[in-house]
Amino acid sequence: MAKLSAARGSFQQLLLFAFLLITALLVGVALRAVFQYDILMTQSRDAAARALTLSGAAQSLAERSAAMERAGRQSLVLNDGVLRRRFEDAARDARQVLGRLSANGLGPDGPDKWREQLEVIQGLMSGAPETSLARESSMAVQFRELDALNTQIAQQAQFLIETQNNELAQRIETARKRLMRLVIAASALAAALALAFGVWLARPFKRLERAIVGLGENRLDVPIDIHGPSDVRRVSQQLEWLRLRLTELDADKARFLRHVSHELKTPLAALREGVSLLEDGVTGALNPAQHEVTQILQQNTVALQGQIEALLRFNAAAFEARELRRERTPLLPLIEEQIEAQRLQWQANGLTVRAEGEPISVVVDPVKLGTAVANLLSNAIRFSARGGTITLTVSSTADTAQIDIADAGPGIADGDRDRVFEPFYRGERQPQHSVKGTGIGLSIVQEYIAAHGGRVTLLPEGPGARFRIALPRSA
Repeated sequence: MAKLSAARGSFQQLLLFAFLLITALLVGVALRAVFQYDILMTQSRDAAARALTLSGAAQSLAERSAAMERAGRQSLVLNDGVLRRRFEDAARDARQVLGRLSANGLGPDGPDKWREQLEVIQGLMSGAPETSLARESSMAVQFRELDALNTQIAQQAQFLIETQNNELAQRIETARKRLMRLVIAASALAAALALAFGVWLARPFKRLERAIVGLGENRLDVPIDIHGPSDVRRVSQQLEWLRLRLTELDADKARFLRHVSHELKTPLAALREGVSLLEDGVTGALNPAQHEVTQILQQNTVALQGQIEALLRFNAAAFEARELRRERTPLLPLIEEQIEAQRLQWQANGLTVRAEGEPISVVVDPVKLGTAVANLLSNAIRFSARGGTITLTVSSTADTAQIDIADAGPGIADGDRDRVFEPFYRGERQPQHSVKGTGIGLSIVQEYIAAHGGRVTLLPEGPGARFRIALPRSA
């Protein structure tokens, strides 16, 4: 696999190679099975042919013995040369049959005894004519012994056939078990190769996915360098180019915002000063209608200045989110510090604020996390009804530390839930008799928490609005 990691082929080529390798493995097993099948079929045909030869030879030997007995005994009684030649011919054929039996695996004991018995019978064929009847009687006795030998040879042939069949069956069973083990091993190896190739080839795509998600979450400080097939590396290089381009555009945007905000602040300050002079009557007394116009101008210039300052704060927060100074920080004291810092605000609204939960410490930037908690607490104070209770709860899972902030307000409208973290967005349920917010507090919270590798979410449970900060416990 280390050699594969250094391969310079494309993903398509490597995938094709993996398929061909697995296919070659399975085809090799299939060919091995075919070859083994051919061997077994050949052995089966040979065994069947030997069985036919043995059984036919044993039957032929009995027939030749009967022909020999008939011709031999008649030639002794009739003293006929033709019958004697028939005897000799049958004896010669019987010897050939014995040769076939021996060639097909029959043991030598039976054929040797049969030949010895044939020599005894052939010895009876010679003698004086007056002893022919006596020799014929002795020959009948010898042929009965020869029949017994024929039966013994037939039994030996049958036993040999059964032995060969059993050996063939055992070879077939052994081959079946071997082939089964081979198929199982090849299947396991093919599955392992498929899994290994799948994991190895999918790993670069998971890195690509994480890189794309990082770009989408504006994590532009992490270089993108993904090793893998050539086409994956090309995509990695294009993503790295995109990251650098986005970094440049982000820097250009920040410079543009700072420049525009600075350029707007100077004439805006002059405009506010001029409106103040008009409102104070420095240039002359104003009638009621003119005074009302100057108040409207004053309110709008103040609002415009607030928007510009909010824009600058959001731009600064987006930049500072990448500069984290992490240290191990206990969460409950950090939360209590933010509660104490806003005591005047929540006491003025008759609210109760409490922090509770587990004593958890995580490695974070305490200043930026404190700012995120302070923004959520400020929103909770602003939206909670007088006399309500705001609860900040610390909890944990195996992988995350969580901070839940629940207020005593009307909650977030359904149409606003998907847009609460957008910069400068203000929902429809704004509190009465309260200064209108800038709409960047939750955006700054999201920037700071994302920089820590965590998430801030709006939970569906009520009553009121409930936000959750989830931070990774290992940093």
